[in-house]
Amino acid sequence: MSNFTKMTARRLRAQRTSAEDLLWQQLRNRHLDGWKFRRQVPIAGCVADFACEAARLTIELDGKHHVEQVELDAVRRAKIEAAGYIEIRFTNDEVRSRLDWVLEEIRRALDTARGDEMRPPVFRFDRS
Repeated sequence: MSNFTKMTARRLRAQRTSAEDLLWQQLRNRHLDGWKFRRQVPIAGCVADFACEAARLTIELDGKHHVEQVELDAVRRAKIEAAGYIEIRFTNDEVRSRLDWVLEEIRRALDTARGDEMRPPVFRFDRS
């Protein structure tokens, strides 16, 4: 791991967003079904917002700037997945307004990683 990646991870841990703080409160100290997560984890030359190494799962939170960097995010995802991880993404707004749904989707991904039968999906958008 390069010094640049380590320094970037440290900087991102110190400059986290409110959405990252909100999700971290639910993931830290094995709060989510006993799974251990870490924040701003260097993987394959990239820095994942959150990672559960036991499940080989990364979670990315996207701010508004990600709309403009779709290709860069795709390259980044390919690197992380080539390292054996699954990446799931949510927007900052989804974390702030639909935290229960975000947590359920993370649980579904963890079920898959564990080899359990996947939970039924919860729709991303209200269908009413």
